[in-house]
Amino acid sequence: MIRTTLHYWLALLRTPRIGSITGRKLLDAFPKIEDLFAQSSQQLANFGLTKKTIDSLINPQWQLIEQDLDWLKDPRHHFITMQDFAYPPLLKEIPDSPLALFVEGDPQILSSPQLAIVGSRNPSHTGMDNAYDFAKYLAQAGLIITSGFACGIDTQSHRGALAGNGKTIAVMGTGLDKIYPAQNRVIAKEIPSQGGALISEFPIGTPAKAENFPHRNRIISGLSAGTLVVEATIRSGSLITARLAIEHGREVFAIPGSIHNPLARGCHALIRQGAKLIETAQDILEELGPLASVAVTKFCDKNIEVAEIKKFSANKLDSEYLKLLEYIGYETTSVDVLVERSGLKTNNVSSMLLILELEGHIKCTPGGYIKTGN
Repeated sequence: MIRTTLHYWLALLRTPRIGSITGRKLLDAFPKIEDLFAQSSQQLANFGLTKKTIDSLINPQWQLIEQDLDWLKDPRHHFITMQDFAYPPLLKEIPDSPLALFVEGDPQILSSPQLAIVGSRNPSHTGMDNAYDFAKYLAQAGLIITSGFACGIDTQSHRGALAGNGKTIAVMGTGLDKIYPAQNRVIAKEIPSQGGALISEFPIGTPAKAENFPHRNRIISGLSAGTLVVEATIRSGSLITARLAIEHGREVFAIPGSIHNPLARGCHALIRQGAKLIETAQDILEELGPLASVAVTKFCDKNIEVAEIKKFSANKLDSEYLKLLEYIGYETTSVDVLVERSGLKTNNVSSMLLILELEGHIKCTPGGYIKTGN
């Protein structure tokens, strides 16, 4: 069987213990990838490769590569190597950029202006609203929304972009034939059908492994001009993405929250470290400067606010918030009591309480909330 350049690239990706750094070193030595696979064991050993790696380069597992080739027969499926013109230039700038990417959807948008939106897998109701609304408005403004396809903030970001008739990129921690989490199967179909893309550095058939997901964080930040963290604990994987963005010289944005909310602590830590505090989508558009110049012109007069906060400004509450505030006394009032008095759902009450607290109208105390007199 005649082997093509594509065959050898796919073989390289399936070679054990060859990551981005080692792969780049080998490709610098052998720009024509076929030459790499023509080397002897001794010549390959000079690069410090293990016996298992050398054996795999000399005798690639061609039967596994057939899975990749079968997947690529679909015209919607693409394979981009770092030697290709279509490889996204911003991603190529990072020191450990992936050797190649599998793409389902439009590969051209990988080079379009992108904003990464990341956060907790178990966000608050307000956090989910913020991710959705920010993604929706920024996608309408022309930015591509990039995220990691995980539950919580990632999923809401993809949904928001789609709702705004925009485009979104999902960076997967599996092979593109394995949709994880499974509940996102519908979104996985909607993203490429609306002009976006699913991408992965992992070969077809790669299952969901815990060690793979941190690797995708560098791709999320590497593709994007900036990263917005919506909600994150101190040890959140989202902070890894943010730190990588800083290392890559990209902008980092964070939405503040209540000091009593553990999901806000990661964002507050980022702000202390120099991330830009974000209250409106306009803040992001203005900070990204020339990249988002068209978007700023289109949206600067609309004052797009953070979800929920857009309902009021300068301590002037709308009727729904005023009504809830009336149910809170200057003595401690529990959430259960407020749910009973207002007739609202618990998650709605909790979300509204957070906003009232942020605006200084109430204070959280053991057992409930009290008015501050503001």
